[in-house]
Amino acid sequence: MAGESFGRGRRISIDIWSDVMCPFCYMSDAQLDHALEQFPHRDAVDLRFHSFLLMPQLSKDAVINVVDLLVRERGISRQQAVSTNAQIREHANAVGLEYHFDRAVATNMRTAHELSHFALGQRRQHHMIQRLFKAHFVDGLNVGDHDVLVGLAEEIGLDSAAARKALQSGEFADAVEADIRQARQLGITGVPFFVLDNKYAMSGVQPVEGFLDALNKVWAESAPRPALADR
Repeated sequence: MAGESFGRGRRISIDIWSDVMCPFCYMSDAQLDHALEQFPHRDAVDLRFHSFLLMPQLSKDAVINVVDLLVRERGISRQQAVSTNAQIREHANAVGLEYHFDRAVATNMRTAHELSHFALGQRRQHHMIQRLFKAHFVDGLNVGDHDVLVGLAEEIGLDSAAARKALQSGEFADAVEADIRQARQLGITGVPFFVLDNKYAMSGVQPVEGFLDALNKVWAESAPRPALADR
């Protein structure tokens, strides 16, 4: 896993816009992880996750099965929704992930994103994002519930009391909104979306080789240029 502490020396950054309920975001994170495992400078890569809400209209106080959600929001039949999820599950299996749409429930993800920002301050954001993905797509947990989120934070080594206080106070609500505004300013209309070293943008699920090529290119361009010889 790449570093989250912005240390000294030569480093490159990857800013990632994603949503916890986005199945392709979870896949792309897995692919990026595989690429970083092969990247010789992985410890010099700083990851920063940014909030994006695919369905901001969802209630914070209720959950809905993801199949029922597709039927309601897309106006498709239940059979079509099940078929769509089956295809997505096959893609997930191909990158080493296991989705359980039969038990996955959707809710407003704003609070989950607030927890992500809390984890960023503890240098555990990537771990938190990955646990949130698993909680939603594999475990079928309600990641809008404070008790569930506090438990997930504790699982990855964060202080549960501090996490609960942050969620109850809405301490990171403005940070979530700032990410969403920045996405609009950048013209981001879908996730996952990656910005490498503030230079190159990539969107969608990328192959491992695509991430590696981009990482190597950005790393090469980040090398300090030799000083001009005195004339």
